[in-house]
Amino acid sequence: MHSPHDPFVRVRGAREHNLRGVDVDVPRDVLAVFTGVSGSGKSSLAFGTIYAEAQRRYFESVAPYARRLIHQVGAPKVGEITGLPPAVSLQQRRSAPTSRSSVGTVTNLSNSLRMLFSRAGDYPPGAERLDSDSFSPNTAAGACPECHGLGRVHRTTEESLVPDPSLSIRDGAIAAWPGAWQGKNLRDILDALGYDVDRPWRELPAEQRRWILFTDEQPVVTVHPVRDADRIQRPYQGTYMSARRYVMKTFADSRSATLRARAERFLTAAPCPVCGGSRLRPEALAVTFAGRTIAELAALPLVELAETLDGGASETARVLTGDLRARIAPVVELGLGYLSLDRATPTLSAGELQRLRLATQLRSGLFGVVYVLDEPSAGLHPADTEALLRVLARLKEAGNSVFVVEHHLDVMRGADWLVDVGPRAGEHGGRVLHSGPVAELASVADSATARFLFEDAPAAPRPVRTARGRLTVGPVTRHNLRGVTAAFPLGVFTAVTGVSGSGKSTLIGEITEELPGVGRLVSVDQRPIGRTPRSNLATYTGLFDVVRKVFAATDEARARGYGAGRFSFNVAGGRCETCQGEGFVSVELLFLPSTYAPCPECGGARYNAETLQVRYRGRSVADVLDLTVEAAADFFADTPAVARSLATLLDVGLGYLRLGQPATELSGGEAQRIKLASELQRGRRGHTLYLLDEPTTGLHPADVEVLMRQLHGLVDAGNTVVVVEHDMSVVAGADWVIDLGPGGGDAGGRVVAAGTPAEVAATADSATAPYLARVMP
Repeated sequence: MHSPHDPFVRVRGAREHNLRGVDVDVPRDVLAVFTGVSGSGKSSLAFGTIYAEAQRRYFESVAPYARRLIHQVGAPKVGEITGLPPAVSLQQRRSAPTSRSSVGTVTNLSNSLRMLFSRAGDYPPGAERLDSDSFSPNTAAGACPECHGLGRVHRTTEESLVPDPSLSIRDGAIAAWPGAWQGKNLRDILDALGYDVDRPWRELPAEQRRWILFTDEQPVVTVHPVRDADRIQRPYQGTYMSARRYVMKTFADSRSATLRARAERFLTAAPCPVCGGSRLRPEALAVTFAGRTIAELAALPLVELAETLDGGASETARVLTGDLRARIAPVVELGLGYLSLDRATPTLSAGELQRLRLATQLRSGLFGVVYVLDEPSAGLHPADTEALLRVLARLKEAGNSVFVVEHHLDVMRGADWLVDVGPRAGEHGGRVLHSGPVAELASVADSATARFLFEDAPAAPRPVRTARGRLTVGPVTRHNLRGVTAAFPLGVFTAVTGVSGSGKSTLIGEITEELPGVGRLVSVDQRPIGRTPRSNLATYTGLFDVVRKVFAATDEARARGYGAGRFSFNVAGGRCETCQGEGFVSVELLFLPSTYAPCPECGGARYNAETLQVRYRGRSVADVLDLTVEAAADFFADTPAVARSLATLLDVGLGYLRLGQPATELSGGEAQRIKLASELQRGRRGHTLYLLDEPTTGLHPADVEVLMRQLHGLVDAGNTVVVVEHDMSVVAGADWVIDLGPGGGDAGGRVVAAGTPAEVAATADSATAPYLARVMP
């Protein structure tokens, strides 16, 4: 039994995911880094076990009816954990923030600013006081009624709806209309209404053109369709919808991102004519503080906003401005002083968003808790990582324990305690190789981390490739880029660098297939490969189509008349109908969140008993889905179509994943490598441009080596690779570097240096140069 003053968090018998009955002791009140190759089990230990148990204990003290309202991660598979304080988790969320979310809402600074205007603002004579909700564009009380608090109105014009007026309606003059049957239906209705659909658009009377495009009427007419002679032609009742109405309805209501994006092409966005883009009602804009409206203050960079709020006449104003300045300080300290409160969250990089959340925690004043952070250095330039380490040290000094899942070598070197999990991934990992001071890891022979942490020998220099041409992008004026032009050499490996917020992602976002010299463009991002557990590694790569055909070709399947469709868990027939092929069922518990349990009928196999009786080399289709990529490569060694797919997954270091691993369990880095593997298995086609945004995010240095071999292999095969990257070892191995900066936000947005890694490392005013010079051969 440990005393209540035991200074360690002691984990016994952790079996979450691939952990093998792990026992580990981690001291409290330190900065402890959990590391190991991708898939080794470090996140299962830090988040799936330690954080999950801390959360479970907290919920035990919450009233049962309130527990239903909180998302719970569930009880972890662990023997016991002692010495565990309450925990706060800061994970990398990959959900898409809405356009109403802003820097002000993420940091809660908007609430403080609204309170300042409500309580201490200068009101016009005779105006009644407004509550703080009236200063928010996201509430009915504050939002401008014309644009509903969005600040912009979307309109359609004749030019946007009909780009080529020389065409007739039948030939597709109204480009905004849908294709296929729906578009033909609208043309047939216009014909039935008496409009000339064969006359060039520009020759139709202006009044008719206006009605066809903009009317709100929806007349119903009988249409006699003209179809192929061999098809039945029945008249039907058709309802007309104008082009504007169709575009607006699709843009507002469609659940399809593709359809919404298509509709948006026919809309023009302009600042709202009523509020001028400020998003607020006139009553709120009539109130000022320090001579400015709340919209004007929210548009200032945070550094300037802090200087503007220099107290006020009343005690209330002094207290509120003091609180605001204190809340802004940690955001500025983390290098985000260039952001304004009204900056929309979707325009921020993942690194900026994570640091904003961290800054909010710094102000919370909690002590005695464990902060569990998921790769806080992801998306950070080395210069920003130094600021991050200072902030983590402050959290520790305030009396907290900071547990960080991390691959960044500088963060590891700055830690007090290191937990290395491995030795490899998946079933070859799940063991704690070392838990102790950083320096002691050097003597652990099995550790993949030790090799990178303690070996200072730079990589051997690689000869710089010669470009076969240039791709010019720009001039680009978007976000913080102002008329920027950049030249990307073709047939080589190019790295785009710069501090967070300097404009890297914005610049490469301008590379499209339409640009001369691009040819085929493949963009490999970190978005999930599917949003439901039905999407998995095997279905995404197309591997499962071949596996199903292999099972359908067995003697047993033929005798029973089973086709390939029988072996899909997504359609009726072969799947288990109790769980609809999910493999688990939701169990509703009164006063507790619903929990998932293996399906009582199929035991999690996803298929019905008859389907599982068909075996290929002694395994059922469910057994095959449970194989790791590595095991499956041996099993299908003599099936070329399957073996090729599995070989590319092994090449990008994903041998530890199970074929049936749900998309929802994959990290962003894993999803990106699966997409890359899917592309590689298509066979080598030269002259393709591969675009990758931070491909090494979430990767251990050992996995980075594997990935770089693949990317350089693509270049050697005649392709072009462009990566946005902060890992200096990757940048040092590039043929060409484009460095943006010198700072972030308004202080960035220009090309500081462009050249070979050696040339960029010698550039005087580059924030990247000193860090690149350190790793140059």
